[in-house]
Amino acid sequence: MGEVKTPRRMFLISIALIYVCAFSSIYVQIPGLYGDEGIVPVRLQMPKVQRPLLEQLEASPSLLWLGPSLGLGPQQALELICLLGVVLSLGAVLLAPLRDSLIYLCLWALYLSLYNVGGDFLQSEWDMLLLEAGFLAVLVAPLGLLRCGSSHRNHDSVTFWLTRWLFFRLTFCTGASKLASGDPAWYGLSALSHHFENQMSPTPLAWFVHQLPDWLLRLGAVAVLQCEITIPLMTFFSPIRRLRLFSFYVQLFLQLCHILTGNCGLLNLLSIALSVSLLDDEHFNSSAILKKKKGQEKKARACAQTLLCVLAVLSELAIYLFILISTVILFKLQINWENKTLSSKTNFSQKEFDELLKHFQGFTIWVGVLSFTWEAVAAMLMCVCTRGLVSKVWSLIQWAVITAAAVAIFALSVVPYTAMTGMSVLPEVRDAYSAVERYQLVGAYGIQHRVISTEGRPEIILEGSHDGLTWTEMNPMYKPGNVNAAPPIVGPYQPRLEQLLWQAAQEGNDQSPWFTGLIQRLLQGKPEVVSLLQVDEAQYPFSQKPPALIKAKLYNYHFTDPAKDKTHLQAWWRRKYKEEFFPIVTLGDPTLEKLLEESGLKEKFPKQPSSDTPVCQILSHIRGHVKGLSGSLVLSTLLATLVGIFLIKAVFSWASGGKKPRPASVDHKTKKPKEPSETVEKSHAASLSTRGGKKDSEERKVDSEKSPRKRK
Repeated sequence: MGEVKTPRRMFLISIALIYVCAFSSIYVQIPGLYGDEGIVPVRLQMPKVQRPLLEQLEASPSLLWLGPSLGLGPQQALELICLLGVVLSLGAVLLAPLRDSLIYLCLWALYLSLYNVGGDFLQSEWDMLLLEAGFLAVLVAPLGLLRCGSSHRNHDSVTFWLTRWLFFRLTFCTGASKLASGDPAWYGLSALSHHFENQMSPTPLAWFVHQLPDWLLRLGAVAVLQCEITIPLMTFFSPIRRLRLFSFYVQLFLQLCHILTGNCGLLNLLSIALSVSLLDDEHFNSSAILKKKKGQEKKARACAQTLLCVLAVLSELAIYLFILISTVILFKLQINWENKTLSSKTNFSQKEFDELLKHFQGFTIWVGVLSFTWEAVAAMLMCVCTRGLVSKVWSLIQWAVITAAAVAIFALSVVPYTAMTGMSVLPEVRDAYSAVERYQLVGAYGIQHRVISTEGRPEIILEGSHDGLTWTEMNPMYKPGNVNAAPPIVGPYQPRLEQLLWQAAQEGNDQSPWFTGLIQRLLQGKPEVVSLLQVDEAQYPFSQKPPALIKAKLYNYHFTDPAKDKTHLQAWWRRKYKEEFFPIVTLGDPTLEKLLEESGLKEKFPKQPSSDTPVCQILSHIRGHVKGLSGSLVLSTLLATLVGIFLIKAVFSWASGGKKPRPASVDHKTKKPKEPSETVEKSHAASLSTRGGKKDSEERKVDSEKSPRKRK
């Protein structure tokens, strides 16, 4: 693989931008989720007995434990962590000097602090992925703040290879888990017929895609499985550059489809950020390609070199042909010319797939070992070729340290990677993984695959009442409720409460501590929690007076079908009552009190009064400006500001670039320095010519004065 300066820069900017989205999304929701009047107050997680700080950090690594020493309450400490994360990540996006290893280490530590105290609200797959990708950014980013001047690092390709390995694990495990879980929807290729309405946050476009013909949706399921299983296996670690480029654009197209139909989530953004590991500098620098082509044209190609080029092209065509043939055979693709359709059906069983997965997973690990060895050896040879003894020794030391760290990360990642098949791993590696597991350096992906429901999208509908006779629904902003309301556009904002409501409906679990806390706060009418459901008071039916009674029902939602539901042309959804999800409760109800006691949400110690330090005042001032605004609006404004700054920088760069003097031609740059004798001779000749020039001009002047026209 060639140089990776541009992809590495793109990866670092992307990770910083994702940190902006993650920290700002959590910051807006802190009062409702973790505040003193929130669903699960974070102060309940504070140690009841004071322990030494190092012991507390070792048990649960989080900067939250430093809050009391700074005079901050638990909620204010969380807000400070989020604001620091937003500021540092914004700086890394805008300023190249801040894309430093120390900055990314701080961002990783800040997000790890939130993750370890966030409970159920911060235990999603993309939170683990962001921590692992963020730690890789620490290794990929240059350590420029501790050295004078910047130089090319020969080991950059070694650390950047880890991002490709993470992207492979994420993509392959996501696809393999669909079949390894025995999901009948994926084996029957009917998954996409139910996926668009079952996903966490569908968009209005998902409704239109859901109306596509069944045979086309089945073909789409085949394409998804091939993009996530076969293509990564055949192309991610291929030595042929065009295959990696092909894989990049396939994965990019797949993620864009997910974003357009299921909103832009952090998982999609992280997948796109990791996919740039398949690129190199030649893909962006056209001048480098032209130079390479000119150099190749000047050199006479030997027979061996020509043979290698032919073999590479044949291998590439063979892989494309293999992907196509395997798709036709494994999924029995047949064209029906009469109906102009394409039928598909899986041609393998779950047992056959499980056996194949066990063999291929071990094979992929060895392919990864060979690919990593190639990158490490190539980087070492570049260090050996460095000029100067001191520079050579220093480059080799850096290479040894970075390669050792990369080997450790790769070995640790094997443990969660093999969890799907239960493949044996060295006990020493497993023990090392257990020792660092709380730091989330590596994660398992695709393990918690949820079987797609064919009965519709289960949704929890909260209802409140003042008298127990008239019940009114309390529909959240970011999930389906009203059947006539279009699916919301959420964007990169991550509504944590709606995410857990969706998961609870899928799992049918009403005993979660956070759900009991939600019911309690809604009965109390806490505005911090109400703002998580509806920011606009006009849209919340109990804005004037909290409900006296609350219950929860479970409905199955389906997208409407214009061909069948002709009586509900204005509706986006149709729903059917399934069962009661949570019984009718009121404040002081024994059932509710028992659930609160079991969940550990009963007040066990009084709230600590907030201090009046300058930091607390600044935090309160910022919170006052954000209060009353929806999270999507705050994040959209922040991202729009970033875009505006980039546009202004681009305009100034273009304007200043037009005033710069034209650079000298290549011929002038490549001229050899003149000899001293030659310089003296030319200067002497120049002086003579100058004198001669002056004499000639004087003679011409005299002649002009003697001319007839002048005399007249």
